[in-house]
Amino acid sequence: MIPRVKICGITNLEDAKMCINEGADALGFVFYEKSPRYITPQKARDIIKKLPPLIECVGLFVNEEADFVNETSLYAKTSLAQIHFEADDNFFSSLKVRYLRVIRANYKSDISLYENEYRLVDAFVDSYGGEGKRIESSWFDEVDCSKIILAGGLNDEAVKDMKHYGFYGYDVSSFTEKTKGKKDIKRVRKFIEAVKGL
Repeated sequence: MIPRVKICGITNLEDAKMCINEGADALGFVFYEKSPRYITPQKARDIIKKLPPLIECVGLFVNEEADFVNETSLYAKTSLAQIHFEADDNFFSSLKVRYLRVIRANYKSDISLYENEYRLVDAFVDSYGGEGKRIESSWFDEVDCSKIILAGGLNDEAVKDMKHYGFYGYDVSSFTEKTKGKKDIKRVRKFIEAVKGL
């Protein structure tokens, strides 16, 4: 199976269309106001309604109530909610939208949490991602990675080194940028080519 690619931190229509044209399977919209890649639900909605079909549009949430996630996802027309914080079972049972858990891995044992679910595994940083920190690759030795979307400090060389683990997909933000919130077509292309073996 060819791994999936999510380009996160989309802030404008031009970048969204470029990433899709280069082969991205999913786009990430950061609904976390402390992030330099923050986008308002209104702006995300304006972008998403102009995109072609069959693209997953993911809303990223940090420390929000389930009602806010539900309402924002519905309003912005995102198709998946990325839950980038620890939440209890009651929170997840209250969600009315498809969701993806994020494991902010501090220890090797963390990556096996929720192993029966598709989940995104990111390196632990206080700022909830976007700092280019990588997970120690040896943590994935002898782990079934077929339901893991890998994130955290990825670039084209890192992907080539990690492909033998068989991840379901890769999530990238900072490597694909000229500046925070603005994408670079050459970097996007290089990353997607590395993942998909083009």
